[in-house]
Amino acid sequence: MQSSFSLSLSSASPITGRSDGGATSTASDLFFSTTTAPSQLRFCGLRREAFSGCKSSNNALLLKQLRPSNKISASLSGNGTPSKGFDYDLVIIGAGVGGHGAALHAVEKGLKTAIIEGDVVGGTCVNRGCVPSKALLAVSGRMRELQNEHHMKSFGLQVAAAGYDRQGVADHAQNLATKIRNNLTNSMKSLGVDILTGVGTVVGPQKVKYGKVGGSETLITAKDIIIATGSVPFVPKGVEVDGKTVITSDHALKLETVPEWIVIVGSGYIGLEFSDVYTALGSEVTFVEALDQLMPGFDPEIGKLAQRVLINPRKIDYHTGVFATKITPARDGKPVTIELIDAKTKEPKDTLEVDAALIATGRAPFTQGLGLENVNVETQRGFIPVDERMRVIDSKGKLVPHLYCIGDANGKMMLAHAASAQGISVVEQVSGKDHVLNHLSIPAACFTHPEISMVGLTEPQAREKAEKEGFEISIAKTSFKANTKALAENEGEGIAKMIYRPDNGEILGVHIFGMHAADLIHEASNAIALGTRIQDIKYAVHAHPTLSEVIDELFKSAKVKSDVPSAVAEPVAV
Repeated sequence: MQSSFSLSLSSASPITGRSDGGATSTASDLFFSTTTAPSQLRFCGLRREAFSGCKSSNNALLLKQLRPSNKISASLSGNGTPSKGFDYDLVIIGAGVGGHGAALHAVEKGLKTAIIEGDVVGGTCVNRGCVPSKALLAVSGRMRELQNEHHMKSFGLQVAAAGYDRQGVADHAQNLATKIRNNLTNSMKSLGVDILTGVGTVVGPQKVKYGKVGGSETLITAKDIIIATGSVPFVPKGVEVDGKTVITSDHALKLETVPEWIVIVGSGYIGLEFSDVYTALGSEVTFVEALDQLMPGFDPEIGKLAQRVLINPRKIDYHTGVFATKITPARDGKPVTIELIDAKTKEPKDTLEVDAALIATGRAPFTQGLGLENVNVETQRGFIPVDERMRVIDSKGKLVPHLYCIGDANGKMMLAHAASAQGISVVEQVSGKDHVLNHLSIPAACFTHPEISMVGLTEPQAREKAEKEGFEISIAKTSFKANTKALAENEGEGIAKMIYRPDNGEILGVHIFGMHAADLIHEASNAIALGTRIQDIKYAVHAHPTLSEVIDELFKSAKVKSDVPSAVAEPVAV
């Protein structure tokens, strides 16, 4: 479940991403505040079980018959035996992607595990975020290709006018969300995770209660507790959301209408992706951005190219450096009205009258009603304060024993796979193995057409770090225009960019704009996570012709002063 990419290189509390509508917001889907991490850390990734259903060859993992209560008991021998004096070894509040990843890893470690969910399994990502949005973007990608007569003719293809069924498109998104949600549920059941239905509340050290609002509650104990409650769309003051003509991303994913003219407030990840969907389906889009440039969270060079390709040729215009201070839904035959003021002077700038408005100003942590006061914890702008090991910090700056917080609720990096990685890291710790997650190795992607992806630092961030720590940086670039596979697809638009240290070959950041950029970023992500240097990875072999050669050429083009591999593998006889 991104309006800007905000990074802190110190141990300071999370910093503000950006603001629209005159109010401070988080960075839409990607909020990053982290401490400096060791150069070599084990990489944690999104668990594949999330998308594989419950295909298990072990009959001992088959789900027992459900008991008639608000507890889905799937407790099998594989779910371990709780530590003496506790109902569970681990209780997780929130069954989104982060909670799911933690639960599966906990069972793998032999921990007796339960997960509490007051809404639906899958959380924002599966039900109202990354999963259904990717279904809509798959449609927009195909529509763009079919509508591009020049592109089709370049292949020698002739295609009749492309059209779409709005309800069919909406059903595709919802059906995908349902399928993935069922897969997540079944994977936890098959492994024996107890799924407890209701709202979870921390009532004291190692104690949690759960139940439906206004109904009976059940008290359980756990050796360790993880809070994984996620986030909700952030709506600035002065914005009236009716769910029909003034909407958040939650509403937009249902695709109940395709307006002729829609304003998108915020030009980050969420706004960009929806502009891709709406323009492909025939809408005109106007961006309202509080900062002076569009796509403020991206590497500036990548953002400039992306604007030339993703915005300028399409039916998109924009207003930058302005706040939307008041947005009124359409009613009584009147259109949606949006009052704009100058972001710096606060003087009235313009009033827009449009068919609809999408509020894409970020996400806010969902942390109310968790009983944090019972363990002396105070949130910071809604976020639960944690250390580098996701351990919760109380109002006196002390660690709360056996209490952790992962995902959007802690504000370190608001991405579903980051939440899962944090959850797995916590389980490693409670299983007796110290583990610190390197957030600089976690990739992010914007699934426009073409895609944008990144990992590590942007060029300005890297230059700031280099100046502070006293080292030089270099930049390497490669183009999709020189890649055979991209040219075969007539998709040569795009670049890959790497920021690195020429003295020792350390990779500081990689940014890609082009076809399948979201898939290509992971080689760089894993290199950063494992501490692999350029002089090592440049000797890796990539299949030809593939898009991966864009990254291969990127590594090979880097100039490192010490070009000797840190380790040379012995040849293997075949």
